[in-house]
Order: sequence, then structure tokens, then C-alpha cells
Amino acid sequence: MPLLAVLFVALAPGTAAAQGDEVVTGPGFGARALQALLDGVQFGAIIAITAVGLSLVFGTTHLINFAHGELVTIGAVVAFFLNISAGLHLVVAALIAVLIGALVGAILQLGLWAPLRRRGVGMINMFIVTIGLSLLLRHVILIFFGTRPQSYREYDIQRAIDLGPVGITPRDLTIVLISVGLLVGVALMLQKTRIGTAIRALSSNRDLAEASGIDVNRVVLVVWTLGGGLAAIGGVFFGLTEIITWDMGFRLLLLMFAGIILGGLGTAYGAMVGSFVVGIVAQMSSLWFPIDLQNAWALLALILVLLIRPQGILGQRERVG
Repeated sequence: MPLLAVLFVALAPGTAAAQGDEVVTGPGFGARALQALLDGVQFGAIIAITAVGLSLVFGTTHLINFAHGELVTIGAVVAFFLNISAGLHLVVAALIAVLIGALVGAILQLGLWAPLRRRGVGMINMFIVTIGLSLLLRHVILIFFGTRPQSYREYDIQRAIDLGPVGITPRDLTIVLISVGLLVGVALMLQKTRIGTAIRALSSNRDLAEASGIDVNRVVLVVWTLGGGLAAIGGVFFGLTEIITWDMGFRLLLLMFAGIILGGLGTAYGAMVGSFVVGIVAQMSSLWFPIDLQNAWALLALILVLLIRPQGILGQRERVG
């Protein structure tokens, strides 16, 4: 009877019964680490493209915009409706979503934040307003979009391109290249153009910028418009790699704040560097820990860096406090 039991187990489906059978193993740790690093770069690029606008808004106005995540969701949702309901190609839908996101950012500045600043409303009160605006926009999106997760019509399933030990789909590769290109474009704008110089001057010293003849209101309007457009395209990219939900921007908001604080408050370059660090740490942590904890390890990395360098990676000491 024991012999029959042994034979039954040996011949059962899914067991290796014959000596010399080839044992199928998965990729080694090195290959999995490289793949996680590549995925982290992609995730970090999405965080960075959404966090740059949030960082510029803080640098120029000192306002912590808690509703920035909803600008991300608006971009993804607008592109979804244009892609699915209107039948537009996703590229065209994404371009229109960017324009609408930029328009929403400009409307918020002209219709809400500029009047509040003229009335002398304090920063704490304005921060509370951003929380209320976030809740309002999120539930308006919920009414129109619903609770059911959705996806775009194109680029759902693609075959990965093998790059040695790692693989990446054409969709994800395009997202990384476009995101990096946009980040480089923002950096060049800040360094090489008059409006970029004005933004940097306003971020460094608002009073001195005003005394130098800089039109502060115009610069802040440009920043809000740019931030809305970048948030929208980041939302489209996030919806492509993950899935579109009514609260997707809110889920990404904590990682945006982590990237900004890690890189240095108020610095666009710091937001870029910090966001890539957050994305890479989040993905690399899945090699050892459950994927559900990846955001927690990214925030732990933020705490450790701040313990060593309180002003962040690229921040200046005078910015602290």
C-alpha cells in the first residue's frame, strides 16, 4: 500500500516523476532586480511628470495644493471619455486632455487662488480650501465616471521588447521617453527662457522679484497652467500603466509629496530627482517584500533621507521651515 501511494504521488499531474526531467526555473535574482529597476524608472517618470507642477506651485506661491491629484485624475478621465465615447485615437485624446488640464489649472488660479490672495487669506486657510476642493472635484469625477475601473481602448495588451535580461512593452518605453523628454523640456525652459528665469526668481525671493519688475501674477498663472497640463499628461500615462479610477490621482498624491520633499521643497529639479528615487525604491522593494507595501518602503526611504539631510537631496538649508 505504501508503494502504491508513492507511485500515485510520483505520477500525479504537476510533479517531476522521471529522473533527468528538465527543471523549469524562473529568472534569477539579478534579472529580476534589473527588471524592477526598469519598472522603477518608469514609475518614477510618471511621478516626476505630475510632481513638477505641484513643486513649481509651491515654490512660487508657497501653497500646498492638496487638490493636485484631482488634476491628474481629470487628465486621465477626459482622455478616457474622448477615447471611448467620442472614438478619438488615444494620442489625440491625450493632447486634448492636456489642454483641458492646463485650462483647469488656469481657471483655478484666476477664479479661486488669485482672489483669495488679494483678500489676504492666510496660507493655512488656503491649504484647508485645497482639501475641500480636492473632495469636491473627486466626487464630481465619481458622479460622471463611476466606481468601476476602466482602461483605454488602445495599447492594452502588447508584447514586451527583450532588452537582454529585461523586457519592456512599446507602450511603456514610449511613456518613459516622452516623460523624460518633457522633464528635460521643463528644465530647459527654466534655464533658457525669460519666463523660466522669472519663475526661478519668484521661487527664490518673491519681494525681490516684484521689485525687479517681474509680473508676479502672470508668472503664477503660467505656473498653474503648466502644472495643470503636466498633471493631465501624467494622469494619462498612469492610466495606461495601471488602470483608470475615480481616485487614482489621490492615490498618487502621497508619492508626489514624497518625491517633492525628498528632492527639496520648491525646487523643480529636486522634485524630478526625488520622484525617481521614490519610484525606484517602491519597485525594488517588491523583490523582498509584498507588493502591497511598496509605497510604505518609499516613504521610509523619505524619512531616512530627511534624518540625514533635512532640506532634501537638492534643497537649500534656508528653505527648511
